[in-house]
Amino acid sequence: MHPEQPERLTTIVDSLRTSTIADQIQWLNPSTSRNAIAEIERVHCSKYIELVRAYSTRGWGCFESTQISPQSFEVACLAVNAWLDGVDNIWQLGRPCFVLARPPGHHALKDQGMGFCIFCNPAISALYALAMGQIKRVGILDWDVHHGNGTQAAVENEPNIAFCSIHQSPGYPHTGTSDEHGKFNNLLNLPIAPGSSIQDYCKLFEQKVIPFFQNFYPDILIVSAGYDANQADLLSKINLQPHDYAILTDYCLKITPRILFGLEGGYELESLSLSILETVKQCLNH
Repeated sequence: MHPEQPERLTTIVDSLRTSTIADQIQWLNPSTSRNAIAEIERVHCSKYIELVRAYSTRGWGCFESTQISPQSFEVACLAVNAWLDGVDNIWQLGRPCFVLARPPGHHALKDQGMGFCIFCNPAISALYALAMGQIKRVGILDWDVHHGNGTQAAVENEPNIAFCSIHQSPGYPHTGTSDEHGKFNNLLNLPIAPGSSIQDYCKLFEQKVIPFFQNFYPDILIVSAGYDANQADLLSKINLQPHDYAILTDYCLKITPRILFGLEGGYELESLSLSILETVKQCLNH
């Protein structure tokens, strides 16, 4: 079975709906009236968008490890809308929002899908936020175990977006070196060694991540929330435990309460659902 499977979402939803915090969660469906294509074009070229559509129409296709099915184009557009709804929600209400959508997005490049990703949801959301007019600065934190190469490529020349990625190195997609700072000094890549634990993450957050974003002072924070750094996840060699994500979430809340958490990786279903439960609990307790 492909790691990026529908059960990722159904397991998470079942876990949240049967949890002790179930009555504190407000569920929203993504809007269908928004023109997702206009927003996707902020990041992706028309030729690529139409190729995804064509692959879906014929019923199959592939970009590297990203498989396209008959529903992929429609669902990927719906996922984009969910992330954009999340931006609207956190700005209006001033509190965190979690977007549970697939496919993930942070590896998708301007003209190429890769790493299970079709459209670059975090970058599209950040550019949408700036286009709203009221939001002047957007932070993006990528704690997925893999470097968000697509997000970095899309935003590194945007002075009003700051991007930080913590990722296993060496590891897919073999990008994101620590000497990349961007033309506007708006990039912070923090490669982390296989075998790292929460103590290593805490050190990075306290010494690097928090100061980076506090100096930038973002109006909102978008978190590419991948949970594949769990020790139980077979796609990485990092030793985080589900309860560690409460700690990472707490660090994020110290930056701003206006946080959009968007699901990226995480492929071992039990640790994935438990980790998201920890993230949501921490947001509700804040």
